[in-house]
Amino acid sequence: MMRRWRQRMSRFLAIGLLGLIACVGSQSLISEPSSESTPVQEEVAKPALSPEAQQLIAELPHELFNPPRGDVRLMVISDLNGAYGSTDYDPEVDKAITLLPFWSPDVVLCSGDMIAGQNLSLTQPQIEAMWAAFDKHVSEPLRNANIPYGFTLGNHDASSAQSPSQTFLFQQERDLAAAYWQNPEHDPGVEFIEREEFPFYYSFRQDDIFFVVWDGSSSKIPAEKLAKVEAMLASSEAQSAKLRILLGHLPLYGVATGRDKPGEVMDNADQLRALLEKHNVHTYISGHQHAYYPAHRGELQLLHMGIIGSRPRPLIDGNLRPFKAMTVIDVNYDDPELMAYTTYDMGTLELLDYRQLPRFLTGHNGAVYRRDLEWTDLSPEEQARCIQKLDTEKCES
Repeated sequence: MMRRWRQRMSRFLAIGLLGLIACVGSQSLISEPSSESTPVQEEVAKPALSPEAQQLIAELPHELFNPPRGDVRLMVISDLNGAYGSTDYDPEVDKAITLLPFWSPDVVLCSGDMIAGQNLSLTQPQIEAMWAAFDKHVSEPLRNANIPYGFTLGNHDASSAQSPSQTFLFQQERDLAAAYWQNPEHDPGVEFIEREEFPFYYSFRQDDIFFVVWDGSSSKIPAEKLAKVEAMLASSEAQSAKLRILLGHLPLYGVATGRDKPGEVMDNADQLRALLEKHNVHTYISGHQHAYYPAHRGELQLLHMGIIGSRPRPLIDGNLRPFKAMTVIDVNYDDPELMAYTTYDMGTLELLDYRQLPRFLTGHNGAVYRRDLEWTDLSPEEQARCIQKLDTEKCES
């Protein structure tokens, strides 16, 4: 799969330069490949936009790019929260939600941290006030726009961290998160397949894509819960779908400064990856690291989603400044690569040039490679640097 994408890179680069000139102006950045098979951007019908959205677009110094639409369009956001207990959101959160109709996504996906919990001093009224603020800023606008919302819970929403006695340290926050999402007034609008343990573990379908959500709000998933996840992935509904995607908050491998350590990634990452590969999961979408990096390891695509909330972090390698990000994924079933990413810097709404991202990252528990590259694409010097920092097993995928 990755080799086919590399063979098409030279053609994409020429296409991207044309798109840069024609669509975003000479001062904007080129996005990741979002139209590899379309030399000229197709005309996209302009959706009805609110006056607020029209004003945001009119004030931009460049045209807001709308990529060619795929068979299914996903919008991915993550880590919306501010400081502990906050009921306010950064301007980029409101900007993202206001502009969503411009891209007309079929579903919005969020990889966790919708509110600012994980603090034992927070009272029930404070936690409920945070969920009410989330509803006002995010959930209600999506319901009003009839846009389904698929999400996973983050450590600031409902941490699954446990005490030595195996009880949840943040039981109150988990109870209140469940109460908010199980309220029929807050129905996220997705087509549920399995929802017995919603919002912690569940599955849903959008067109021919099967989504599974696990509780990655801490680094450990109990064995019985992992068995439930595997049963969902092995189901006839999942295996008959054209694509399988998993959502969780913590990633498998570390990518960001300050988060590249045990406890900030899922335990037993290689074993979890093997499980997902066994059931032909195409992509694992995660958050928590506060840094955007579209990657893969083995056959599993890994979208480390950047944040739209507070405190973006730098990647563990490279010199790209920290930034807030939002990604449009266009799924094209007839394309061997299936997914095309278009990622926006939420500060400027310019497009990210994926070539600015490091070619690979050497996290403490394993290397990951930019989604257009494989281990064999690295130079001997790059391979030696990876092995010197980690070891051969953690580098080769």
